[in-house]
Order: sequence, then C-alpha cells, then structure tokens
Amino acid sequence: MTRQFKKLAHSLYECKYHIVFCPKYRYKILQNEVRKYVEQQIYVLSNQKDKVEVLEINVQEDHVHVVVEIPPKYAVSQFMGFLKGKLALRMFDRYP
Repeated sequence: MTRQFKKLAHSLYECKYHIVFCPKYRYKILQNEVRKYVEQQIYVLSNQKDKVEVLEINVQEDHVHVVVEIPPKYAVSQFMGFLKGKLALRMFDRYP
C-alpha cells in the first residue's frame, strides 16, 4: 500500500479522521430527504475549506459518520465547529 502524502508550505501530511456527531438528544430526524440533504451539504461545506477532503459519509437516523482528511493548518475542532454550525443553520432554514 502506497501512502499519498499531501504538501503544505512547510510540511507533508496525511491526516485522516473518523468523526461521529449526532443531533441534540440524539433525535431520529435524519431520514429520507433530510438524510440526502445533510450528506450533500457536508460535501458542499467541506469544499469551502482549502484542501479539506471528505472520503466517506454514512448518515444514520440519529448520527453521522464522516471520514475526512483535514490539513494541519486547521484544528479538527475548528473545522467541526464550522461544519456543524453552518449545517445546523442551513437545516433550520430548509426544515423549520
């Protein structure tokens, strides 16, 4: 298996993270159309950050699994704060 390192100005990296997050109180709201919308918006929002790549997504009824490659210039918590915050606002606008 060959490793695919990516480059920044002063570093080589291969930072892949498996992140799981869920709605408040783990309500089972991620079904049917909402599931597709969440998956699509995760790709859209991740493309807004430079060099962030979503490798896999699995949306369950009450949680979301994301395997994402985040460069070291972003903290994982910074990226997830951005992703969850924007995703929540977009979902509230579309599904009041």
